[in-house]
Amino acid sequence: MALPLPPALSDTIIALSTPPGAGAIAMLRLSGPAAVSLTDAVFAGKRLRDQPSHSLHVGTIRDGDRILDEVVISLFRGPHSYTREDVVEISCHGSDYIVQQILTLLTRHGARLAEAGEFTKRAFLHGAFDLAQAEAVADLIAADSALSHQVALKQMRGGFSQELRELRGRLVKFAALLELELDFGEEDVEFADRTGLVSLLQEVQALVRRLLRSFELGNVIKNGVTTVIAGKPNAGKSTLLNGLLNEERAIVSAIAGTTRDLIEDEVSIEGIRFRFVDTAGLRDTTDEVESMGVERTKKRVLQAALLLYLFDITRTTPDEVQAEIEALNPGRLIPVLAVGNKRDVASEEEIAAFQHLPETVLIAAARGEGLGELQATLLQRVRGAGLDATGAATIVTNLRHARSLEKTNEALDSVLLGLANGMGTELLAADLRQALAALGEITGEISSDDLLTSIFTQFCIGK
Repeated sequence: MALPLPPALSDTIIALSTPPGAGAIAMLRLSGPAAVSLTDAVFAGKRLRDQPSHSLHVGTIRDGDRILDEVVISLFRGPHSYTREDVVEISCHGSDYIVQQILTLLTRHGARLAEAGEFTKRAFLHGAFDLAQAEAVADLIAADSALSHQVALKQMRGGFSQELRELRGRLVKFAALLELELDFGEEDVEFADRTGLVSLLQEVQALVRRLLRSFELGNVIKNGVTTVIAGKPNAGKSTLLNGLLNEERAIVSAIAGTTRDLIEDEVSIEGIRFRFVDTAGLRDTTDEVESMGVERTKKRVLQAALLLYLFDITRTTPDEVQAEIEALNPGRLIPVLAVGNKRDVASEEEIAAFQHLPETVLIAAARGEGLGELQATLLQRVRGAGLDATGAATIVTNLRHARSLEKTNEALDSVLLGLANGMGTELLAADLRQALAALGEITGEISSDDLLTSIFTQFCIGK
């Protein structure tokens, strides 16, 4: 059901909805009760108020007798539009001057410059979609990999929201029975079957926890798999980074200690985004700048999702590799993949020493040999950790949603504990209300102005 439209949003807004800067085409969007009449006042062509929805019209935008540009007008009448209001989109030539002239002209006639995310906010307030779907619009715009696009599109089309509605609906039925018991408190009756309630709560909590676990995958999809490449100087870290990125991103030199700061870049491998971080070579040094680079490397390793420990096959033994990894990553808290480099110049004995070492890939970075196998192993490690959305159920990618699910889980814990201890109906109902409220925060069934402002100001102006 659409929420009451606040008076502050009942005027007509305008914004540039294409990226700023010179281009072939720019598109300005108006939305609100006067969108059609305001455009009619400056458009020389067909009278828009007489035209049907979802129609295109060619003409000119005029400021008095002065022609500003030849344009195409797209007309969408509410409620059959993105915002469910009357919407007009003006496609003009992509000159900054023309865009500013048209914006100034229409604001002079009564339109207001839109705030960030205000078009999507109006769509939400008019009931076009819920808050989780609205946030997915921003995720879809920002999607830069196949998986992030797939997850955002599914959420925008209501997959996540539908699952939440089903969860919430199951809880609401029992909450209503508990509230009914409170109404008949003096008669000491129980309308809600306590055994059935425990079973239901356990089922719902299992689903909530599954969604919470999916946030690890969602975070990877949204932000990429941070993969730190570490090792001793001259192991070939910069060469490996360049090979993975297929470009000369890092300086390669035979001089030890060339890399003194972190170099980061991203690449998508079969739809999964990896953020590779090249680091300073690990060694004791008296060079102050290089020492700072080594310390940064150690700190960055502890923040990684995956550690690629690169070593020179011709200069290292398996025992040394294991000791070096343990010193850098005590207790193997960070997943590790050992990568032996320079297999093209190593002897058969040196290669044989590492071939049966677990979690190890042998490559020749300078020649590009073994990089395909390394990428396949990276994908296998990610998918083995459950970090793959192919065929997956609903995935949580938003930190706000994860926090609300955590609050839901805690409230359900309290209800289950209360049932086990024979807690009174009033306290059980209070805890169940908290669980319902936390779920409602995700879809916007329960929201505050501060929350909406925080969410929609992260959007671009024209969306």
